[in-house]
Parts: sequence; structure tokens; C-alpha cells
Amino acid sequence: MGDVVTVPERYGLGPIKVTAITGGEVEMVAPLTGSGYSVSGCSGGGGVSSEGSGGVGLSCGEGPAATINGAMSLKVVEIRDAAAVLRIAPIG
Repeated sequence: MGDVVTVPERYGLGPIKVTAITGGEVEMVAPLTGSGYSVSGCSGGGGVSSEGSGGVGLSCGEGPAATINGAMSLKVVEIRDAAAVLRIAPIG
């Protein structure tokens, strides 16, 4: 928890910070670096919230990958107590 993952700027996000791991979900926040934001997926429970000042919050459970900005996939592979394994990959 509290770990930060830096992703390439072309994904439209700044560093993704894990803020909590609770109830089988990983909660994350990230600043936006592009002009827009889109997310689809995040099955296993999840949602998106605006963090104000150009940021976004994500909550994802284990399951299929979420597609972010049509450029990046984010998958919660496994949640173990207070640790989670995330897989971040480019799309295309």
C-alpha cells in the first residue's frame, strides 16, 4: 500500500498510487496528463471517481483488465492481504 507505479506519459496518466487494499479491491489515484479520460472494464467490482484538480480515482477487484484511455490495460492479478499484484501493459 502506498506504492507508486510510473507509467509512460502516452497513457494519459501520471504515476498511479495505491491508496488502499480493502474488501477485495485495490484503490488507486493518478493525476491526468492528457485532456480527457476514459475507462472501461474493472470487473470484479470497481468504479471511477474524480479526484478534482485533474486527477482520477480507480477501484478494481481481481478479474478482467480495465482499459484506460484506450492506451493501457490495468489488471489486478491477485490480492494478498495488504498486497496486490497489478499488471499494466500497453494496448495495441
